[in-house]
Amino acid sequence: MARGIPLTIHTALEIVAAPAIMAAPFLLGFGTVAGVITFALGAILLGHAIQLEAPRRTIPLSAHAGLDFALAAVAIGAGIALALAAEPGAGSFLVGVGAAQVALTAATRFSVPMRA
Repeated sequence: MARGIPLTIHTALEIVAAPAIMAAPFLLGFGTVAGVITFALGAILLGHAIQLEAPRRTIPLSAHAGLDFALAAVAIGAGIALALAAEPGAGSFLVGVGAAQVALTAATRFSVPMRA
């Protein structure tokens, strides 16, 4: 499978999506628990994405994809748990966030050009 999304676009999409994820509980009226979970996932995604473009990465590039998939799995699992706990709106939102994260990560080319 050819991965077509460059790493810089992947990072930009995560940096734009994270604040939107953090704002969703307030805009969509999630309950307290769903709001805390959603806000925390957005904050983790933002920090994870920002460090990717830092001059000195704290997380190796080889581990970034794995952490992205793990974050997606947590979002999907939390979404299912919230949907079962009578928060179907928040649950479907988090499952959608997790699915989008899986699609983005699977389509990303995790390599950087050699520096001269």
